Amino acid sequence: MALGPRLDIRQTQSLVMTPQLQQAIKLLQLSNFELATFIDQELERNPLLEREEADHGAERTEPKADAADLPVLDSAPPETPLLDGMSASTAEDGFDVDYDNTFNNDSNSDAVEGEAFGQWGSKGGGSHNFDDGESNLDQIVAGELSLRDHLTAQINVDIPDPADRIIGLHLIEMLDEAGYLIGDLAELADKLGCPPERVERVLKRVQGFDPVGVFARSLKECLGLQLAERNRLDPAMQALLDHLELLARRDLPGLMKACGVDAEDLADMIGEIKALDPKPALRFDHVVAQPITPDVLMRRAQDGSWLVELNSDTLPRVLVNTRYYSKIAAGARSKDDKTYISERFQSANWLVKSLHQRATTILKVATELVRQQDAFFRLGVQHLRPLVLRDIATAISMHESTVSRVTSNKYIATPRGIYELKYFFTQAINSADGGNAHSAEAVRHRIKVLIDAEGVAVLSDDRIVEILKTDGIDIARRTVAKYREAMNIASSVQRRREKSLGM
Repeated sequence: MALGPRLDIRQTQSLVMTPQLQQAIKLLQLSNFELATFIDQELERNPLLEREEADHGAERTEPKADAADLPVLDSAPPETPLLDGMSASTAEDGFDVDYDNTFNNDSNSDAVEGEAFGQWGSKGGGSHNFDDGESNLDQIVAGELSLRDHLTAQINVDIPDPADRIIGLHLIEMLDEAGYLIGDLAELADKLGCPPERVERVLKRVQGFDPVGVFARSLKECLGLQLAERNRLDPAMQALLDHLELLARRDLPGLMKACGVDAEDLADMIGEIKALDPKPALRFDHVVAQPITPDVLMRRAQDGSWLVELNSDTLPRVLVNTRYYSKIAAGARSKDDKTYISERFQSANWLVKSLHQRATTILKVATELVRQQDAFFRLGVQHLRPLVLRDIATAISMHESTVSRVTSNKYIATPRGIYELKYFFTQAINSADGGNAHSAEAVRHRIKVLIDAEGVAVLSDDRIVEILKTDGIDIARRTVAKYREAMNIASSVQRRREKSLGM
């Protein structure tokens, strides 16, 4: 075969994401703090953008979408009717960027999740360069870890029950800078609509987290948790903790009498006490109870329904100064100047449109979440229903990847506290008779009730599976074992042995 140059025609399909769509997707998953930082950068970078509150008499506009550039979805109406008289307040009607139809498969969305966006290139014609603002890994590694983040990570791993996780997150918010628990547990139980015993049980669970001693309600309890972790909380040491006021007064004879030890043993015990950390949280970032600014506000209306609206304090207010644009565009002479001004104007227009679409999308998702979890808000934490991203995406005609971005780093203020939107997604257990699915929390509760009610005849995991199937719950034996172990319930063999010994 002779070698030589030739021309070939090939037809291929590929997904091309414009810089505008990359920006819209990135804005959607930013938290309100990250969004405010990005807006500040854009205001410095783009002379055609200005804040809405800075009124200099300029002619401002919320630009309309160009049909040639923007795919369109149905915009949310000003008033979205909900079940049981619920309603949601939305922003003004505007354009919609079709995140889902333009970019709607998981394999592609994974690539975009990690993409950062920078600024428009100042040169070139229609092909705007998009600078990828990669984060500095060294800065991430060197960043201080806050106590809240450290404890939240442990809650997500060690507490499988979603309702108990919510209780644990509330307990984190009740910590002071030293790691001590402040506040009334009974008030928290009433706020969440759950038994006080359940809050106490979760507290015992989180008191075993690192750093040891956190979540203590007193110095005595803090030191006791650390001694117990070292297996040194014997009766003599417990007596020493019960008489810390004598140690503070250096009343050594009184301590020896109270603890029943001699001077040498007391000296060793005091040395162990001095080796403990009375303020275990101080090694972390001190901002423990830093308030979270919610993106969505939820309140009860006079008729008992729920009202869902965006928090205006977190909405960036930026507009395009069209008067200034007209002035400098008329004075531009060189081709480079005209290109720069045109690109700045396009960038400003698209940013305003993307911000409006971000707000509309967050409100749609939050409104549907409130609708789906209505029982939780009305009756308490034990009534969380099973929910996955697909449920919300199907209800509001969006893709799961869009819902995933919206629910990350977005918070809603409810009568039961402030929650991240993703916390309302809980695992579902299929129904054996083809009916509605059961929440994992309800199944765990049913397992616990069965075991607590067992008499002489101890229920094995297989027997529990059979009973649950008669109740319409389709569950595997290994799942029953996993839930039982998560609730710190011994196996049937251990429970039978304990009962035989009268324990």
